[in-house]
Amino acid sequence: MPANWLEWVWLVPLLPLASAAVMLLAGSRLPRALISWLCCGTVGVSFLISLKILQQLIELPAGARVYEKVLFTWLPAGMFQTAAGALKEFRVEWGYLVDPLSAVMILVVSGVGFLIHVYSVGYMAHEGGYYRYFGYLNLFMFMMLTLVLANNFLVMFVGW
Repeated sequence: MPANWLEWVWLVPLLPLASAAVMLLAGSRLPRALISWLCCGTVGVSFLISLKILQQLIELPAGARVYEKVLFTWLPAGMFQTAAGALKEFRVEWGYLVDPLSAVMILVVSGVGFLIHVYSVGYMAHEGGYYRYFGYLNLFMFMMLTLVLANNFLVMFVGW
């Protein structure tokens, strides 16, 4: 088990994205039971990781309850000149920011999302497009988690 759960914040949105990719690319060949376990399981694990993140965030001193995990530079736009004449570098990084508000929000999104997934297993039991429904539902989970964890406005807009 990792000692610093905040380092693993990227797994919270990535797990639903991974299962969405599996569903939308190969879900038609999978049995319904595996689809249910995979999609519900990834959201459930995201919720458990979110609990550990919140627990670790609470243990920090009040002034230090902010953690940013930058995954990669998304848009390296280069240098530009400011109005004052100085050269600055403009780049947009894809990252996730954990603070008390976003920690609570990932708990809400992943917790309610998990309950919706469990309910949907029974609700969609006799419907067609079972794998597609869960693929889109997990893609929605990824987008919502990206929205609440975004470290800048452009990443937040992607989640929106």
